Formats: sequence, C-alpha cells, structure tokens
Amino acid sequence: MAIELALIASKLQNLSTSDHASIVSMNLFVALLCACIVLGHLLEENRWMNESITALLIGICTGVFILLLSGGKSSHILVFSEDLFFIYLLPPIIFNAGFQVKKKQFFVNFMTITSFGAIGTLISCCVITLGATQAFKRMDIGPLEVGDYLAIGAIFAATDSVCTLQVLNQDETPLLYSLVFGEGVVNDATSVVLFNAIQSFDLNQLNPSIALHFLGNFFYLFIASTLLGVLTGLLSAYVIKKLYIGRHSTDREVALMMLMAYLSYMLAELFYLSGILTVFFCGIVMSHYTWHNVTESSRVTTKHAFATLSFVAEIFIFLYVGMDALDIEKWKFVSDSPGTSIATSSVLLGLVLLGRAAFVFPLSYLSNLTKKSQYQKISFRQQVIIWWAGLMRGAVSMALAYNQFTMSGHTQLRSNAIMITSTITVVLFSTVVFGLLTKPLIRLLLPHSKVTTSMTTTETSTPKSFIVPLLGNSRDSEADLEGHEIHRPNSLRALLATPTHTVHRLWRKFDDSFMRPVFGGRGFVPVEPGSPSERNGNSHW
Repeated sequence: MAIELALIASKLQNLSTSDHASIVSMNLFVALLCACIVLGHLLEENRWMNESITALLIGICTGVFILLLSGGKSSHILVFSEDLFFIYLLPPIIFNAGFQVKKKQFFVNFMTITSFGAIGTLISCCVITLGATQAFKRMDIGPLEVGDYLAIGAIFAATDSVCTLQVLNQDETPLLYSLVFGEGVVNDATSVVLFNAIQSFDLNQLNPSIALHFLGNFFYLFIASTLLGVLTGLLSAYVIKKLYIGRHSTDREVALMMLMAYLSYMLAELFYLSGILTVFFCGIVMSHYTWHNVTESSRVTTKHAFATLSFVAEIFIFLYVGMDALDIEKWKFVSDSPGTSIATSSVLLGLVLLGRAAFVFPLSYLSNLTKKSQYQKISFRQQVIIWWAGLMRGAVSMALAYNQFTMSGHTQLRSNAIMITSTITVVLFSTVVFGLLTKPLIRLLLPHSKVTTSMTTTETSTPKSFIVPLLGNSRDSEADLEGHEIHRPNSLRALLATPTHTVHRLWRKFDDSFMRPVFGGRGFVPVEPGSPSERNGNSHW
C-alpha cells in the first residue's frame, strides 16, 4: 500500500512539473508573439523587412538562446506538429484570405490562377522529382525509394501563400496579388493532394491505369472540396437569414459564422477532401451572402475577428518554424558530413527555381494568347515578379517533410535527417532572402507611379466584358456597373468574344432570381421587417 501511494505521489509530482513546464513554454511563446507584433509595427515602413521574416528571425534567435541555456540538449519549447499546423493554424489564414479577397480580380483571372496552381504545380513537381532523382543518386545521402523522390517533388512544389500575403499588397498590385495568392491557395491544395496520392498508391507498379486513376482522383477532390465549401457557406447564410439571430444576440451570429467556417474545413478533412480549398471558397461565399445577413455591429466584429485570427496564426507559424529550425536531434545526423547537407540544400534550391520557371513563363504566354486587351495581359516584368514571389517555401513544405521523413517528429535514419535539415535550410533561405528582396524587386520592376497608373487604366479603360466579376463585393460591383449599360450578345460569335461578360450576366440573373431570395446578401429585401438586410435593401448589387 505504501509503495502504491509513493508511486501515485511520484506521478502527481511529475505531472505537476510537466504542467509547470508547459505554462512556462506558453508564457514565453505569447511574449514572443507580442514582441513580433511590436517589432513588426516598428518596421512597417521598412522596404526590406516584414512581420513574417521578423517572426522567423526572432524564432531562430530564441532557439539559439534556449540551445545555449540547455547546454546543447534542446532548442525549442514546442515540437513542430503537422496536426497543429493543418488543423488549428492554417484554416483561419486561408478562410480570411477568401473572406477578404477582391473577388473581381480573382474570378476574372480564375483560369490563369487554376492553371498556375494545378498544372503549374504538376510541372514543378515533375521537374523537382526528376532533378532530385538524378542528383541524389550521385551523392552520398542514403537509401531513398521512388516514393521518397516523388514526395520530395510534392514537398518542394508547395509555395508559401502565407508569406505572399506579407510581401504583396492587394491594393497596390491587385493583379499580381490575385495571381500569386490565388495560385498559392490552389498550389497548396494540389501539393497536399499530390502528397497524399503518392503515399496511398502502389508506386512499384506504375502503369497508365494508375495515372488515369490519379488524375480522376485529383479532379474529384478539387470539385468536391469546392462544392463542400460553397454548400457550407450557403448553409450559414440560410440559417442566419431565416432565424435572424442578431435580433436577440449578436454574439451568437458571430460565433455561428466562425464555427461554420471552421466546420467546413473539418468536414473536408473528415471526408478526405482538401480542407484548404473548402475553407477558401467557404470564405468567398460567406462574404457574398452571410456577411450581409448579420447586424451592422456583427459585420465589423467578424471582419476584424477573422483578420486578427489570421494575423496571429501567421506570426505563430513563422515563430514556430524558426524555433524548430535548430532542433539539435536532426542536425546531429548531418554534423559529420556538412558538405552533403549543403550540397543537398543547394540542389533543392536550384530545382525550386527551375521548376517554377518551367511553368510560370510558358503558362503566362498561353494566358496572354486568350486576352484581347493589352491591359489584361501579364507583362514580362510581372511574370518575373510572379516567378520570384512564388519561390518562398514555408510551413506546408515543413509539415509534408515531417510527415514523410519522421515518426512523430523524430528521425533515426541519416537520409531522412538530411532531407529534414535540407528542407529547413530551403525554407529559411527562401523565406528570408527571397522575402527580403521581393519588395525592392517590385519597386524596381513596377515603380509605384506606374503601378497606380496601370491600376487606374485597368479599371477605367478595360472593356467591361473582361473585368466584371462572377462574385463581387460592394465596391467592385458598384464601380463596374455605375454608368455602364450591359449589352447582351446577340450571336454565338459575340458570346465567344466576351465569355466573361456573358457568364457574369447569366450569374447575376440567376443570383438575383434565386440565390438572394433564398440566401440573402446585399440588395435583397427580406420579409422580416427591421432586419439589417432590409435597411440595406435599397442599394442593389
């Protein structure tokens, strides 16, 4: 009995010590988040730095400090977890991007964005896989199988859409922002789908039927994920419109919007779909319908709440990656051959540069062939910026690399350790170096005066058939429709000449006749008196 009591007391003491260590870790992490925000504010006007790079550097410095305090035993207070990243940190970032995105630019360039994000990712993955296969077999890395090489292609084809939000400005360069960020969202989803497909297929028996099955699976995931996001967004709009929860409690409608947004992501994960695509399109639909069905105070609250959650998650990710970069366990395996690790990182960086160039310039050329207006074409300078801004690799690459080459964050094989440390090196180098040079590069290739002129010209001189949105926020759509008569095509030739115009006209007719009476949104006058939609009902979309 005495021995059992002693064991229980020992376990309680260990548990208490563990709880205290967790509290200390969280205190330090929250303090570092505050420091990142303050320093980011002080460096707001700096032409080189941004908050993501600041957080990354603070994380690395903190890792060095902890490494010294622990006598070289540990460098982080939290171990990088792909579950934490994919389930808790990524959803608010992607949702807010869909919620705040300028839908006019996004949908006008939807085909270009999709081709960059899907076809471009496949091209980049093939280039990196083939290059890594040829290079690593000649280097002393260790045993890597076919699945490992394909996984490397998927890992390093994944761009960092989070860092793109930091280095590009949606108001100053709307076309570049919509192309690079829209591509980033589709790219992340494609990379994750590719990675999961590589892990699930038997790669020892490659044949045409497996390739066709893979392509069919990819298109199914893309379409099903998008539809799930749209349906979840419409459900939230319908529930809030019908029940008009805001008449009793604005807190409830804000909470319902947040929870429905997160539910869309978790449902996608539950059904093995792409949560990134689902939550992104859920954000677009919610901003078009649900947001207009809530009270005025709830609109302000949700807009700032989503932006704040996204901002904190972004800073958390970069701080997290920076601290985990100095994990001593992984670096011990490559300490006896630093040359091999450097060579591996250099090869991967070169392949990232080559893989992105292999699709940005050819696909931009093909995209320009479909554009009649000179202002809608992607200039060579813009293509260079699109190529450069997508070179950064981030937490998605880290999470996929940990999934492939570690077990619960730990690795015991030298080849796996080299791949993990090389991934960390590529992420740090690309984020810091490429991220630091992106702003100066934009100012060099697209001076602010020229950017402003280009934006103004695009808005005023471009034919309306090219710039009207499929879905639009109030600012976009009002500016486009004000003072312009919509001409309907009277022949198939006119339909083919102005496809975007025609699709938008049909969408508006369908939206006004069916969608808005059922799901609400701007311009719809509900039956129930006194609701926020009725007060805004006089201004039509």
